[in-house]
Amino acid sequence: MAENIRAGVIGFGLAGRIFHTAVIAATPGLELACIVQRSGDAAAKAYPEVKIARSIEEMLGDESIRLVVVGTPSGDHYAHAAQCLKAGRNVVIDKPFTVTSEEARSLIELAQEKGVLVSAYQNRRWDGDFVTLKEVLASGVLGRVVTYESHFDRFREAPRLDVWRENGVPGGGLLLDLGPHLIDQAAALFGDPLTVSADVRTDRAGAVVDDAFDIQLKFSGGVTAWLRSSLTAFFKGPRFVVHGTKGSFVKWGLDPQEDALKAGAKFTDPGFGEEPESQWGELYLAGENGAGETVKTVKTAAGDYRGLYANVRDAILGVGKLEVTPEQALRTTRLIELCRESSSLGRRISYTA
Repeated sequence: MAENIRAGVIGFGLAGRIFHTAVIAATPGLELACIVQRSGDAAAKAYPEVKIARSIEEMLGDESIRLVVVGTPSGDHYAHAAQCLKAGRNVVIDKPFTVTSEEARSLIELAQEKGVLVSAYQNRRWDGDFVTLKEVLASGVLGRVVTYESHFDRFREAPRLDVWRENGVPGGGLLLDLGPHLIDQAAALFGDPLTVSADVRTDRAGAVVDDAFDIQLKFSGGVTAWLRSSLTAFFKGPRFVVHGTKGSFVKWGLDPQEDALKAGAKFTDPGFGEEPESQWGELYLAGENGAGETVKTVKTAAGDYRGLYANVRDAILGVGKLEVTPEQALRTTRLIELCRESSSLGRRISYTA
């Protein structure tokens, strides 16, 4: 059996602590070998057996590290990823992949030149509710899908001007924070959109970055997708609503993995990633000739973010195909740019890669 792939994580904020180090450490075939934390001892306390580096250069000095994860603020993603790619390392970048499509193309070209892998951390493809939704759509029970609606709602009354996501530095704002998840999921289901229409706005008094958005994507085959997120959603909308020619699927509540990891749970804990029955989705199916309806509860599959890193592991080893490709990451980045353009111009825009 192949030796574990040694991985380093740059950054130990929320992304590095919850979504990367914890997931890598729990993924068979990967070894959490180094964490770059420029100051402080939080990483050392959490992982006393792991080397703590004070710079990217110090981490890259260890030639045995084959995979590097960029978990720094979004505005730094390009520079940090490029540095690691130039050093010949495989790289996974926390969302957003980059701030601009020009940066995304540059990283793809650099990875190709060096013969290494580059990918985006689109972990929400491994949310249990999204896995379940894919199964529902694949079954054909809804008929031809016509409308797809996806919400990622939160409530934070006052802007947090002391954190980089909300203080106006490059890479902040809700569209770059949660938009990549919603856009990536929709495109993973339906492919490249034909057109983009968006309203990207700032709803809270005192906010200096966008804190709400509504995006409409139109796909071939007649599918219209609505992607919505807000920081003023005290009553949160349904996670998914999908309408087809034979029925509808409705799902409330968010995947529990993030909250569980924040609370100190482990992937090996009994019931990890499983939702309570109260959050399971429901199928509403039209009867024959439109007579009556049938309501069916659909158990949510257990989510498991380790699936993303297991796939990256297999792609590095050459025994699996990368699921979150750099081209898909570029598409998401380009769509975010078009969302801003559409919102600014107040009109629908054709999608161009």
